[in-house]
Amino acid sequence: MTKIKEGIPTVSVFGVPVCKWGMKDTVAHLADAVAGKVPHHVITANPIMMMAAIENPEYKAMMQTAELIVADGTGLVWAAQKGGDPVAERVPGYELLHELMKQGERRGWKVYLLGSAPDVVKETARRLALQYPGTTIAGYRDGYFGPDQDPKVIDEIVKAAPDLLFVARGADTQEPWIAKYKDVLRVPVMMGVGGSFDVISGRTKRAPMAFRKLRLEWLYRLLKEPTRFRRMLALPKFAVRVLREKENLTKMG
Repeated sequence: MTKIKEGIPTVSVFGVPVCKWGMKDTVAHLADAVAGKVPHHVITANPIMMMAAIENPEYKAMMQTAELIVADGTGLVWAAQKGGDPVAERVPGYELLHELMKQGERRGWKVYLLGSAPDVVKETARRLALQYPGTTIAGYRDGYFGPDQDPKVIDEIVKAAPDLLFVARGADTQEPWIAKYKDVLRVPVMMGVGGSFDVISGRTKRAPMAFRKLRLEWLYRLLKEPTRFRRMLALPKFAVRVLREKENLTKMG
């Protein structure tokens, strides 16, 4: 069932409002958010996160507070289609990050990078600065900090006054952290980016194009990192859930 969330056409997938736009419209909307200085928590959702929302009411409630949720995972695009209310296309978080960096080039934006290991975030900052010299890296720090250090981290970000905040701390941590502090951070675009820093820094490789075209990026990651097996079990669970409830999944509030 298509709904409008503050001017954004969405489809409800198990009660989570997923934006129906493709990459172009998503980027244009977020550029407007930066211009208007309107804080946006952007979630790049995948089946693993959706299963977390289905099984954990608190996680689902957190997702529902986000200003924009895009279909990062192929499984989410498939689910919307099965429910009879498809999205325009997949909007991968890794590619959305780069599209926003390109916009920053043209518009003189500032970006803050938060998360990953110290050497990874440092190298990510270096490489992004080289690739997008017109986008200012306003600051960066690793993701190894606890709740007691949150005020200091927030203060650093607020002082840097970025237009974009990319957080790479894992979906179980990064999304709740952004949701908790977005009203204090007041950054126009705040987005969890998972393992993107690992790829940008060169620590890991993105799936080859052949895997991406076949929509098998998840399989490539599993082959490279067998320890992800337990986490990947959410994928078949999500598929079964979609097939079992496809008549109602886009009608759930």
